[in-house]
Amino acid sequence: MGCTDQQQEGQTGYMDVTAIEAKELIDTKPELIIIDVSPNYDSAHLPRAINYYIGEGSLDDAIPSLYENKEYLVYCHVDTASISGAKKLVDAGFTTVYRLRGNYQAWVDAGYPIE
Repeated sequence: MGCTDQQQEGQTGYMDVTAIEAKELIDTKPELIIIDVSPNYDSAHLPRAINYYIGEGSLDDAIPSLYENKEYLVYCHVDTASISGAKKLVDAGFTTVYRLRGNYQAWVDAGYPIE
C-alpha cells in the first residue's frame, strides 16, 4: 500500500495518508483506532471514529489510557488541529500514527461513508 513510505517531511513522526489510503487502512485493519479531534463529531464523522476534541483537552486526557502499540488515524476539519493531534500522539511515544491529509473534507469528497 505504501502508507509507511509517505513520511511527512521533517521529524513529525506521523504519516500523512490520502483519503484512499485511509479507507484502505480502515478496511484492512480492524484494530485501527480512528480519532476525530474536532468539535463537529456529533454532526458527522468517519465510521468507527471516536472523539477526543483537542480544543477542550480531551485528547490530552485520553492519551494515558490509549495503547502506544496500536495504530491510529487522526483527522479533523482543519490541518492545524489534526497535525497537533497526530504530534501529541507521537510525542507521547505512539509509534504508528497516520493523519488524514485533507481531513474530513477529503473523506467526504472521495464519496466515502460517514456516520
